Formats: sequence, structure tokens, C-alpha cells
Amino acid sequence: MMMPTIPGDGVRLRSLRPADLDDLVTGYNDPDMRRFMAMLPVPFTRAHAEEYANDLTPTLFAAGGGYYAVADAVSDRILGGIGMDRVQPGRGQAELGYWTGPWARGRGVATAAVRALSEHAFHTGFARLELLTHRENTPSQRVALAAGFRPEGVRRAALPGHDGERDDVLAYARLAADPPGPVDRLLPDLPGGELTDGVVTLRPLAESDVEFYAELHAQEDVVATSVPPIPPTPDEMRRRCAWAQSHWLAGDRADLVIADTATGTPTGEIGLYYQEPRTGQAMIGYSMLPGWRGRGYPTRAAQLVSLWAFAETGIARLIAGALPENVGSQRVLEKAGFKREAYLRSRLPGVEGRRNDDVQFALLAEDLLTEGPRLDG
Repeated sequence: MMMPTIPGDGVRLRSLRPADLDDLVTGYNDPDMRRFMAMLPVPFTRAHAEEYANDLTPTLFAAGGGYYAVADAVSDRILGGIGMDRVQPGRGQAELGYWTGPWARGRGVATAAVRALSEHAFHTGFARLELLTHRENTPSQRVALAAGFRPEGVRRAALPGHDGERDDVLAYARLAADPPGPVDRLLPDLPGGELTDGVVTLRPLAESDVEFYAELHAQEDVVATSVPPIPPTPDEMRRRCAWAQSHWLAGDRADLVIADTATGTPTGEIGLYYQEPRTGQAMIGYSMLPGWRGRGYPTRAAQLVSLWAFAETGIARLIAGALPENVGSQRVLEKAGFKREAYLRSRLPGVEGRRNDDVQFALLAEDLLTEGPRLDG
């Protein structure tokens, strides 16, 4: 059987050829790719590449799926690959997987390939396509969203991982009736990748921030104001940093590092939690390392986050809370423009089964329009 050639935006999907095999070997031995493909042979050799071309590809195609080289539309050099397998004809359903070689990343290759193969699959009778991606594989998640695949949840221990473990994966799906994308995001990327007022700079929390995050969350007063007030384990701290970008893409939270602009030193954190998209309400929370307190940094951070949220998202109302005895945090919120609205008794879990009261503050978009940002710290 002859595999069809499928045109895409700047790419074409075609069968693997002998001239592709050296690039296939290079791509499948790339460390960034191997991190999320534990089932690949180690190392991936020329013999494995020949097996893909001669055996795997025809087998997948005969089962109703396929494995395609993603080639440059002009030079015809292979840029990556895309496959469709786990075909369920009775359900009109299949699963897509893709990769891009390190020599071709950052050009939208995978997005173009996923769109092209998806449209081809729907045209030939499929009703539903799925994508599975590791939570830490945010480039893959960006591809899924850009190609019109919507997040549907977490599949626990769905794929074999390294060292005999099994990994959770995020499930995305696109239906034949869905638009081709991109999927609207509740929390867009920061303009230019950061927010700054010249004194503090906010940037997304990253996997490399785990040492800073551990230092911050080792502070007793930071733990005491956390919900629940329990020190995170090392694994929880690693996941919080490694999964931060995934949560941002999903639209449920934006975790940011508060850095000193002059030195770039991480000084604290601020998070935006989009708890109620339907009502347009989100919550912020923040904490600082002891050596950087008293400089007005959390006030500046709260103002920057508020301005971004009201300008770039559907958030219309921001809330924040503080323990009654945490006068410093209440002052931060007041200086950032938040207004005290309520005193909620026993709202928060405390230590040893006790409950804590919570003083609630809120900020509306019109508050900033009326008073303007106050960036004097």
C-alpha cells in the first residue's frame, strides 16, 4: 500500500526514505526527546531506524494509522516525524504522536504537522483524535493547543517511564467538529516573557528554580501562611517548579518569581490562581525571603500582576486573604489597591486540626482605572 503525501503549512508528510535515516537516528537520540520517550531503544541505532522504515511504518498504515516523515516543503529534508496509531475503527478514534529534530525546533513544524494530519484523518472518516503528553513536556502541550486540541484531564500512570516507573500524562483531544485552533487560553504568556516596573521583575517559575523554592518554603512563617500549613516535601517542591508552566498553559494558575531587577536575584514568589473563570474571579498569594522584606517588593509584584490580569485576561475581580495577625500582608494588599471586604471565621486549615480566620480583600479593574497603580512601594 502506498502512503499518501499530505501537504501542510511549510511542511509535507510523506513516507520515510533511506536518506532520512541518519536524521532519524540523530533525532531519536536527542536527550530532550528521550526524556519523554522511555520506550525507545538505548541507543537508537541505524538498524532501529531501518526497522521503523521497513516494518513499523507499513504495519501502522495497514492498521488504519501511519507514521510519516515531516519534511521541509522546499528542501524535502526531514524535520521530524508524526504518527497515528491505537486506531479504533468502531469509535472513529486514534491517537497522534510527534517529534521535531533539534535542527528544526522553534519554526512551528510540529504544529503544522499535527494540523495537516488531523485534517487528513477527519476527511477520511475519523471523529476524534487524542494526544497524550507528559506534564513537564510543555512544548508538546503548546503544540496541542495551537493545533486545536483541548485539554481533557490527567491519565494516571498511563505510560511506562524511566527506571521501571509509570508516568501520568495529560490528555488532549480534538473532534471533527472542533475548529482547527488555536485553543483560547485563559492565561496568556507574559508580554516579552516578564513583567517589570524597573525595581522588581516577575518571571514564570521554572524547573531550575527548585533550590530557591526550597529555601523560601523552608521559612517557618511562609509555611504558617500556606494552605495547608504543612512544609512541602522535596518531591512536591520539584513538581511545583517542573509543572508550573503546564498549569499556566492549562489556565488554572500562574506562578511567578519576584526578582530584584538590578541583580536578577530571586527574592520571593507571587501566584495567581484562576479559581472561577465563569465569574471572572481569581486569587493572588505571595511570600518573600526574610532578607528582602521591607522593600515594598510584594506590593509592586501585586500591582504588576493585577495590571496584567485585568488587561490581558478575562479576570474582572482579584481576591486575596491574610491571617488576622498578619498585619504586614494586609498592609501590602492595601498599598496595592485592594480593599478589605470580609472577615471569614475558621475559613482556613491550621496546625493540629485547628482552623484559622481569614481577612479577605478584593481589587476590581475599575479600582485601578479610578486610582491608578501606586508603584511607590
